Amino acid sequence: MNNLQTHLADCIRLNGPMSIARFMAEALGHPEWGYYISRDPLGRAGDFITAPEVSQMFGELIGLWCADRWQALGAPDPFNFVELGPGRGTLMADALRAAAAMPGFSRAAHIHLVETSPVLRAAQQRALANKEVAWHDHIADLPAGPTIAVANEFFDALPIRQFQRKDDGWHERMVALRGEQLCLQLNPAVVPSAPLPKAVQAAPSDAIFEVSPARSAAMSELSQHLLGHGGAGLIIDYGHGHSAPGDTLQAMRAHEYVDPLAHPGQADLTAHVDFQALVEAASGAVTHGPAGQGAFLKQLGIATRAEILQRRATAAQREAITAALHRLTGQDQMGQLFKVMAVTSPGQTAPPGFALPGFEET
Repeated sequence: MNNLQTHLADCIRLNGPMSIARFMAEALGHPEWGYYISRDPLGRAGDFITAPEVSQMFGELIGLWCADRWQALGAPDPFNFVELGPGRGTLMADALRAAAAMPGFSRAAHIHLVETSPVLRAAQQRALANKEVAWHDHIADLPAGPTIAVANEFFDALPIRQFQRKDDGWHERMVALRGEQLCLQLNPAVVPSAPLPKAVQAAPSDAIFEVSPARSAAMSELSQHLLGHGGAGLIIDYGHGHSAPGDTLQAMRAHEYVDPLAHPGQADLTAHVDFQALVEAASGAVTHGPAGQGAFLKQLGIATRAEILQRRATAAQREAITAALHRLTGQDQMGQLFKVMAVTSPGQTAPPGFALPGFEET
């Protein structure tokens, strides 16, 4: 057992089985042995690759989207340019470079990054070495003022709880011990179905449903900040557009899926984002989407951007650009599994990227 496994086992022996949410919080954020605290998880040498690491086109288009929203707000100077969970800082660096084409944007932008990992903060500092950056541990720490915020693969790592339906009702799935090994077991107590969406209350026996109070709280905080100060937020993550049963908890280690309980602190833990729950948590704000990432990026002009890059590229580079375009937009890649939604303060023009029929606005 590694140090974190020993710690978790001791906690379970002392206090009994813990929720999956508590397990995720410890595995990812333990101050000494947590996954995000102790390592750089990104890139080919890490455990997974995010869209900004695939191609500069992703961050550039996000930057232009942010510049459009800044203009829609009346080009406030200054304004908070925020990223939640910025990874290595690649997206922010690409976005700033592209948005600099908008006169006044770079001067007005005050960069704020919400990040708890000291390893990733150091990487972000290197990526944004020529920029003045403020770091924060929580969304609630963001300063007052007009705000443009981006959250790419931020919500998927926030803790979830799982409930399983049995003949007598819903039971919470807990992390327990079997000998010296972590395992899942059901809490014998039946939980009320009231917190669950109506669509899943009639789910069949053994169905699993996931909820994330942490995600709803983060979305509510962001939305209330935008409502109070004016602004827009762009959320990009993998998940489903409507609440539905399913066990989506997964662990990634060295680009391979592993048992979520087997390597706490040494593997990335995530679960699919329920975008319907995020929309509901954004109460009072205007929401757009979710849209598939592929459709969203195509509306922003990613194909044209790829063509421009290829004009000055070598044959090998052109092939890489084509592969990156497919990775970001292909229906069999990130194009459909990954979704995009926007949340804005009232009174703005419609944000780009959400104009196709079937995209939802509330």
